Amino acid sequence: MRELIERYLGAYNRMDVDGTLATMHREVMFENYTAGVLSVRTLGVDELRHLAESSRYLFSARRQLILAYQEVDGTATAQILFDGTFAVDLPNGVRAGQSITMNGRSQFRQRDGLLVYIADYSE
Repeated sequence: MRELIERYLGAYNRMDVDGTLATMHREVMFENYTAGVLSVRTLGVDELRHLAESSRYLFSARRQLILAYQEVDGTATAQILFDGTFAVDLPNGVRAGQSITMNGRSQFRQRDGLLVYIADYSE
């Protein structure tokens, strides 16, 4: 599964939506948790495409880097370093050109050789 996750992250880092979705099962579920609270959930590749296309314009550059990795009982967990540079001004006061760096973790499951579940966790 690691090679599949590396392909997903490579496409994500390039902001290649089609390449990202090429690693996804049509029934993929994506969840994002911030401080333990579910903030986003998509069901199916079409909903994930909409999220990916609408959010890629927030950053002029972004990168997820795996710091640690393990697989247990069909679930892969990766400790992730995220860094990015905002491309737009946000309502919360963040300005275009500002950078963000944070640590998080992601969980992955696969079905039929494709990612069927992704959950991102950050504080």
